[in-house]
Amino acid sequence: MSLSILLDYPEDISLSALKLIKLKKSIIKRLTLVGVATIAELCKETDFSIPTVTKIISELIEEGIVFEDGKVGTSGGRRPSQYGINPKACYYLGVEVKKSSISIGIQDFNNNFVKLSESISYTLENTRESLFSLCSIINQFVDDSGVPRDKIIGACINLSGRINSRKGFSYSFFFFEEKPLSEIIESRIHIKTFLENDTRAMAYGEYNGGVVKNEKDVIFVNIGWGVGIGIICAGKLYYGKSGYSGEFGHSPVFDNEIICHCGKKGCLETEISGIALERKFKKSLENGSISILSGKKAIDDITVDDILTAIIKNEDTLAIEIIEEIGNDLGRYLSLLINVFNPELVVLGGALAETDMYLRLPVRTAIHKYSLSLVSQDMELKMSILGSKAGIIGACYILRDKLFYSA
Repeated sequence: MSLSILLDYPEDISLSALKLIKLKKSIIKRLTLVGVATIAELCKETDFSIPTVTKIISELIEEGIVFEDGKVGTSGGRRPSQYGINPKACYYLGVEVKKSSISIGIQDFNNNFVKLSESISYTLENTRESLFSLCSIINQFVDDSGVPRDKIIGACINLSGRINSRKGFSYSFFFFEEKPLSEIIESRIHIKTFLENDTRAMAYGEYNGGVVKNEKDVIFVNIGWGVGIGIICAGKLYYGKSGYSGEFGHSPVFDNEIICHCGKKGCLETEISGIALERKFKKSLENGSISILSGKKAIDDITVDDILTAIIKNEDTLAIEIIEEIGNDLGRYLSLLINVFNPELVVLGGALAETDMYLRLPVRTAIHKYSLSLVSQDMELKMSILGSKAGIIGACYILRDKLFYSA
């Protein structure tokens, strides 16, 4: 039985064959979680007999998925063999699509990067040309990686906005026909493809390989060009009934006349986001405020990246004042979520989180001011440690779960 039949088996498969597939996936899951295990440990985990698990392990070794990883040291008697996952058995492809760039990474079976490229130049537009350009960039990356395409068992594409990851539809970008976007991309890159919301992928990246340690109830805040949240409840990503959870940025909380890109007025995103940072900064310059960027660029040409650089590298006073204002508003409205969800941990990520304490301190102050003390006193606030890699790492872990951890 090859690896492909484990992932894509026919609907009319016999019950005995299906039972075998589920056992193999269960053993793979266990080995990816613990690293190595003995036959006895795998029997205990799967509730199957020693002869059955021994047979399955032999088949997985023949298929190149598992290898014998030495003997376990014991105080006496025969030393049992332990087994581990062959990291070169297959690979995961993660793709993070941003407004003006793409980041792509390939991880091996142990979720270690074998190739990673960040900030590949790209313009995200809701056109077929932009979609086809995305597919071409992915194909070129795979060709240049040296990893055989047939060993890449899945691709997860992260996009912002409303993503139905179960059905493979994006309703914010590239919704040109009643055919899942995942199928359209898959037909062009020839790799099994899934879609995911970018913030949820970032949240899962931090959960599996970042700042999250033992916490099981986590809110991840992605504050970049827009603002969204990823919710982890009891250690699992929370999607909601239709799969659109986390649209925090489109909460109509401000009494302003600013039209959000969703078409409504007063959305949280209009005052708390990279969009808002850029607008407020430019307006301040037009009103006579001084910045290190004054005179270096025409006001209209200043970007969010310019402002963030002015904060991080030059401690620009005007930019810091505005990011602190945004942080205070963010903390105030996060307190609503904290009162509702009572999370163990809130993680700040995304481009604006790169300003570190200039965002974190006003957020923390506002949370303490506006949330219920009994709810927030045991909650921690941390910054993302994966930064721009969070989404790609999360995409690869999501692939692992979809392909091997599902029933």
